[in-house]
Amino acid sequence: MCADQRSTLALGRAGVAYLTCQRYANRFKRRLLAGPWGNATTVPLAKIVSRGLQRYWRVSRGLTLGAQGCVLDAGNRVLLIRHTYRPGWHFPGGGVEKTESAEFALIRELQEEAGIIVDGRPKLFGLYDNNRLFPGDHVALYVVRSWRQPSVPPPNREIAEQGFFAASALPAGIHQSTRLRIEEILRSGAPAEMW
Repeated sequence: MCADQRSTLALGRAGVAYLTCQRYANRFKRRLLAGPWGNATTVPLAKIVSRGLQRYWRVSRGLTLGAQGCVLDAGNRVLLIRHTYRPGWHFPGGGVEKTESAEFALIRELQEEAGIIVDGRPKLFGLYDNNRLFPGDHVALYVVRSWRQPSVPPPNREIAEQGFFAASALPAGIHQSTRLRIEEILRSGAPAEMW
């Protein structure tokens, strides 16, 4: 038995499929970036990769969960971020991995994206169905009132900018779902079912 056969047996079908997908994804990425357009395809590439990952997650997981946080300061201003890979202003947050709780994922994402350190436990406001944007996806929305931000991270490959905004002065281009969730939270309304 050769080394490749032994490694294939050790990995099993799922491992071999994963490595095969990675090999093709890396090959595709190298070819795309090596084209005459160079780095001008960063945004379209991000969209292609995002859609590819969504399809993979839909097949491999069936159900996905994201955790987002409505971080409020003392004046009830809301922390919003603008990503480099999708339009509009959104709450900070991200996907929940298999080995973590939604609350832990939120705390991790707030630290990574906005430099926010949560003091105490965030309050779960609602669990939303996100089928309109991504079939099989759900969003856990938390309200965070006890926090600190030792420093504001500079813009990076993922986050273009961030800021605190009053509900009466939300930025142009805010995502409609984010606007609706802010209204629900600040008006003490019941959470909707759909994101």
